[in-house]
Amino acid sequence: MTDDELKLALREHAYLEGDFVLRSGRRSRYYLDKYRFETRPDILGALGERIAGQVREHAADATLLAGPELGAVALAAAASLAARLPFLIVRKAAKEYGTAKRLEGVYAEGECVCLVEDVVTSGGALLESVQALREAGLTVRAAVCVVDREEGGIDALARHAVRLRPIFRASEVLAATGVGPGSAATSYEPAAKPHG
Repeated sequence: MTDDELKLALREHAYLEGDFVLRSGRRSRYYLDKYRFETRPDILGALGERIAGQVREHAADATLLAGPELGAVALAAAASLAARLPFLIVRKAAKEYGTAKRLEGVYAEGECVCLVEDVVTSGGALLESVQALREAGLTVRAAVCVVDREEGGIDALARHAVRLRPIFRASEVLAATGVGPGSAATSYEPAAKPHG
């Protein structure tokens, strides 16, 4: 699948219009439903290859991949197969039974991890994962996401010494069908009511 075909597939299968509240708390008139592209083997396989390529090019020192639950686990698995690197699952919280772990998978303190994420807005979910991985003694300097919504995530991660490499920017995915910045489909905050 070419980049143009992949952008179009993301747009066709995951792009929704409406009034959405994002994880960041921001409102948006469009939503990229990660489950609608992560559950399609053709798209998931192509994304796994793209993520593995980004890891090889920009995080060659990574010995592990990691994906925050639940959304990025399928992507981390696909990238793991393509890159031939093991991966970790980062839980939102340590489980309260069994091993009571927050990180699932095998790792050694000091290993370098590249985080994998689906859609990044503010970077909040990734920063929580960075903290959990670093608290476990792992090194995190790089992350790869499928789509950067271009709403501050790259800068937020950079402030924590993590370089985010998006496969695509939201504007590129939206432009795949002529939808782009300035249109009714871009994100918005409710406008202030006029005075008077």
